[in-house]
Amino acid sequence: MKKRSATSRKGGIKQTSGPGSRRSGIEAAIRRISKGKVSTYGAIARAAGFPGAARLVAQVLRRGFDLPWQRVLGAGGEIKLRGDSAIEQRLRLEAEGVRFRGRKADMKEHQFKFPRRESAKNR
Repeated sequence: MKKRSATSRKGGIKQTSGPGSRRSGIEAAIRRISKGKVSTYGAIARAAGFPGAARLVAQVLRRGFDLPWQRVLGAGGEIKLRGDSAIEQRLRLEAEGVRFRGRKADMKEHQFKFPRRESAKNR
């Protein structure tokens, strides 16, 4: 079976889409999150060029290898995992210096800011 990938032109830049490119883009965005910082599923999807694909980020994390998964949180800084996994995530984040306000990470202090992508008009 032949592997297919669709390409399109958007804003004068050639973009390749397909499961492999989406996955690698999301993994790259996750790896950019610094130690002691956190981000949300939605922010990672936007940074990878797939706005609205927060669930895809969760799928990549589930299947990923050697990713800093503990740095990815739900909207508002909430740990979305349950049970022992949630406890492990919080402990890992606290070991990196992330502080919590109740059940949520202090996003004002620890949110990783992805650089803004240049819009097509500014190029």
